[in-house]
Amino acid sequence: MSIPDYQSILLPLLKLVSKEDIRRKDADVALSKEFDLSDEDRSKLLPSGKQRVFDNRIHWAATYLVKAGLVVRPKRGLLRITDSGKSLLAENPKELRLKQLKAIPEFQEFFYATKSQSPQTEPTESASDSTPEERWFAAAAELNEKLRADLLEAIIGASPTFFEELIIDLLVAMGYGGSVAEAAEHLGGSGDEGIDGLVKGDPLGLDAVYIQAKRYAADNVVGPDKIQQFIGALMMKGATKGVFVTTSRFSKQALELKPPNQRLVLIDGRKLTELMIRYGVGVKRKHDEIEVKEIDSGYFVEDED
Repeated sequence: MSIPDYQSILLPLLKLVSKEDIRRKDADVALSKEFDLSDEDRSKLLPSGKQRVFDNRIHWAATYLVKAGLVVRPKRGLLRITDSGKSLLAENPKELRLKQLKAIPEFQEFFYATKSQSPQTEPTESASDSTPEERWFAAAAELNEKLRADLLEAIIGASPTFFEELIIDLLVAMGYGGSVAEAAEHLGGSGDEGIDGLVKGDPLGLDAVYIQAKRYAADNVVGPDKIQQFIGALMMKGATKGVFVTTSRFSKQALELKPPNQRLVLIDGRKLTELMIRYGVGVKRKHDEIEVKEIDSGYFVEDED
């Protein structure tokens, strides 16, 4: 069974709390059994890699029940049903969704204040199935997808010299080549039998990484012949490491080539732009004022006498 969205967790969690006070971590175990989740389902992480998806959805289901006055936290990590929660369950509801919580005045005050919106501009039901973290990551992924497309368009529209300089900046940002000046001495313009240049793989220059950089249109496909040519050039140099960078993509046959004595890395347009974003090359912060914080749980741990 797939991981339920947080709205599907609301009613089962409220029923669980109605039986006895329960810690949220224990609710995780009980609800995972109720929804028949596998260990793989339970271990699935958010894109941040710092929290499990199911834990995050239980957290928000519990938060919304608390904000609606159906559950309280008598002490940290503990959930207890309220009289309002008992009254709601006495009505034997078939489901409990966000639209029902939004009919509760206490929840309205929380929900619309935190979203800086009015009931007339609230999100659609499908959007409300996601937790705030999931909506955040989805929005970030959408923005990054557009950023990758914009980067590729800018790179393809630039000159070959600019592309070589971009590769220099990226490799140095990744820790290769020492400095931009040192890397620039070796990269670009040589066209030496399929090799455009090299950068140092270590501070002393004992481990060279040879580079092939091809600025192609996005619909171009780099075939195995280009990769074979590069591999041959590496063999002639006695090189053991090579990086082939292109703004387009590689064919399946090119990706399947396994040189016997070299470590070869192929970087296509998508991977190139991902690395540029990760290492801050050709990009900048868009919103300095947006900063997301979370509670530092360790700060609130008290020493026991």
